[in-house]
Amino acid sequence: MIGISQGEGKRVVERSLREIDFARLVEGVTYHPSPAAWEDEVLYFLFLDRFSDGREFGGFADNDGKQVTEPSGERSTPLFAQESDAGTADRESWFEAGKGWCGGTISGMKEKLGYLKRLGITAVWISPVFRQVTGSSDYHGYGIQNYLDVDPHFGTREELKDFVQVAHSLGIRVILDIIINHAGDVFSYEGNRQYTYHDGHQWPVQGYRSRSGDSGSIPFDVDENADFDGAVWPVELQHATVWSRHGEIRNWDGFPEFLDGDFCTLKDVNLGEGLKDPSAAWDLQRRIREFRPSQALKDLSVIYKFWIAYTDIDGYRLDTVKHMEPGAVRYFATAVHEFAASIGKENFYIIGEITGGRSYAASILDNTGLDAALGINDIADKLEFMIKGWRSPGNPDTEEQEGYFDLFRNSLLDNKHTRQWYGSHIVTMFDDHDQVGVKQKFRFAGDAPQSELLLPAALGVNLASSGIPCIYYGTEQAFNGADHRQGDDSWSDVFLRECMFGGRFGSRQSTGKHFFNEKHPVYSFVSDLTAIRKQRIELRRGRQYLRQVSATGYDGDFYYPQPMGGSLRWVIAWSRIFADSEMLCAVNTDTLQALRVYVVVDSSIHSPGSIMRCLFSTAEGTQHLDVTVEARQGASVCITVPAAGFVIYG
Repeated sequence: MIGISQGEGKRVVERSLREIDFARLVEGVTYHPSPAAWEDEVLYFLFLDRFSDGREFGGFADNDGKQVTEPSGERSTPLFAQESDAGTADRESWFEAGKGWCGGTISGMKEKLGYLKRLGITAVWISPVFRQVTGSSDYHGYGIQNYLDVDPHFGTREELKDFVQVAHSLGIRVILDIIINHAGDVFSYEGNRQYTYHDGHQWPVQGYRSRSGDSGSIPFDVDENADFDGAVWPVELQHATVWSRHGEIRNWDGFPEFLDGDFCTLKDVNLGEGLKDPSAAWDLQRRIREFRPSQALKDLSVIYKFWIAYTDIDGYRLDTVKHMEPGAVRYFATAVHEFAASIGKENFYIIGEITGGRSYAASILDNTGLDAALGINDIADKLEFMIKGWRSPGNPDTEEQEGYFDLFRNSLLDNKHTRQWYGSHIVTMFDDHDQVGVKQKFRFAGDAPQSELLLPAALGVNLASSGIPCIYYGTEQAFNGADHRQGDDSWSDVFLRECMFGGRFGSRQSTGKHFFNEKHPVYSFVSDLTAIRKQRIELRRGRQYLRQVSATGYDGDFYYPQPMGGSLRWVIAWSRIFADSEMLCAVNTDTLQALRVYVVVDSSIHSPGSIMRCLFSTAEGTQHLDVTVEARQGASVCITVPAAGFVIYG
């Protein structure tokens, strides 16, 4: 049985991997090719449950560019208006609504592909779509019960496949968020106890849950005719040996606890046998060499090969890489890459969520075969608070790595022979769905009123500096979710996950109003910048250099800007150089005044007396203005950067 059939009025998917015939599945199919270089792409990460329910009208156009202006049929949700709609919801009811399912669907997401295309998005990364534990509130998608089906809250497998086809027709690739480290809370321990990790002890189990909260009424090793809405599927994952059964992690840095324990209530999958000696935890190559994959890992590899063949997706974002043996990651990456290549996807990308330092992430990528890293070295923190004036942008004259631009230099220290390695192997973003390490969570624009003014500057760095840029949904509409409670940080991540379509949990404490406003100034800024990024290869693949600046232009008065008294309200400038062409970019972290400064440029490219032109600016009327290269500090130009603004000269 390939695909979905109808039986007795109920949708049915494969119960066993034995039912998947890959030869039939790929026969006669021409698959969408991979991009030549992923650093050319602009990613957009959306929470499916919080994105669109398809009922919006006003403020946006459909996939064909036709304005959706009037209510019709189920279209009953008008566009948000700040003056009349912000802060109108009862805060407690609004917050409670954000804790559970809100109603975003695949069909709603599909009709917003035009909105994303006009924003300049070329690849959409979708939160997990797979079927969650029945009756759970796992709207986020990380609590999988059936790995071969789409959760009915979102839609169907056919709708997902159709979404990918439409995305491809519009020039947008699709990346699915996936998990192999754990499943949902699919079984209970004996007595329905919440065991915790203790010296590697394996705890007794009660049985599979028939739905969320069930005490384990379904025995392990059920047959293929059992309740399809309970336990875990496909049937190959139902044997007791699939699960580590070590209880919940308490020490998130304790080896091997963080590998073998349950991720909170989610149940850890036994991916194989690896080295357990904490003193050798650093030796990645030995751990990979001695690793032996489990049958569960092999089965999960088949599952995710199926989704490539069935939907024609272009990449995966692999969750919680830290919590998996590197040998398991290597096995999985190899299996997926080889299968993707066999059907014509030569550059199928697997982006790993790798927490830890830059060197560690580079080592994981090299040794496991993952293609790119997400979440390393506090990239989001360094980018955000550099723009807000609280962090150093870096200093190439020192060996310190305290600044954002320090993350993308000294490649030889990581045994990389080109500075451009980071550009194609690190995903950069600031807003995200977790904000790991922060108790009272907030979006970029949520911590202070002036932060919203700095959004274009932050997005300018994200889109015009090294790395594969990724925008978190709602940032282009200046979402400002923030947990301003005192002392209580429970459910704090809810504030990062407002609904674009409004519903009962719209952004800015609103309900019933959507945020697909294509005239929003931040949306327009991103759209304009992604257009020039697409035109100029320097901004996508160029080498990157933090530049010295000076208020006077006198030789000896140039420096790399640093916070003074804990604050930096000044111009930060950097160059992207590709072949014999240089793009000079700059942001102003002062929200109150424009700043005029001299900025160093490459003297071998720009001789004194030559001209550089303003190609992009947040200040109206300043584009296409010329500046003359002067013989100051070798070569420099005098530019004006608008308050909280961003400019490009080339």
